[in-house]
Amino acid sequence: MMQKLSMMIRVAVREFDVNSTYVLPIIQGGPNPEFNVALAQVIEQCRNNSVPKTTIDHAIKGAEKSKTGSQHLYEVRGPGGFMALVEILTENNKRSNQEIRYLLNKHGGAVCDGARHSFSKKGVVMAARGDMSSEQALELAIEAGAEDVQETEDEEERAMLQFICGMTEMRGVREALEKLGVATVSSGLEYVATAAVPLAEDQLRDAHILLEALKDYPDVVRVWDNIQAQD
Repeated sequence: MMQKLSMMIRVAVREFDVNSTYVLPIIQGGPNPEFNVALAQVIEQCRNNSVPKTTIDHAIKGAEKSKTGSQHLYEVRGPGGFMALVEILTENNKRSNQEIRYLLNKHGGAVCDGARHSFSKKGVVMAARGDMSSEQALELAIEAGAEDVQETEDEEERAMLQFICGMTEMRGVREALEKLGVATVSSGLEYVATAAVPLAEDQLRDAHILLEALKDYPDVVRVWDNIQAQD
């Protein structure tokens, strides 16, 4: 977890809009979280995961000094036809490209141009679900100005709620939720699926194996998918 968060700090410091499987120019996001919203959000996630301040500072300084490295977004089709977006940060593009394609081929996936059209970039505010019902969560989402609310789990499999909104409305939605008594955990920009793909049990198993293999690869920062379990 600390390794992934350190990578996300590097991405935020050197932030740019990712929309291709190919290298894009890096636009400096800057090391100051007061002027770099993406960096401030990652630092908050670090604190929520008990990452030491020295580790955070080291990652920021490392990102400033680093002259190499490029960020890529792979568009992927997985077992059963689901789509995924795989964000990587690498200092050796050739090696990472070979490894990603090897993992995809090994586990029934493939690079698929156009997969990103199954997603939309949105603001996402995370909050612990607690004893809140789905109806209560939806009412809060509407009152706070969010477009939708979805149930999910964090890395420790705790029940969470994702309040989804437009990218420019994220801060306002989070502040509104806090005023309504919702203890938010984090907020950030995410790729949210717009077209879910239902998978049967055997397909879910194969998909899980592929996604875990991708997430375990050191250069992978984040993975998004549009999987929906069949009833």
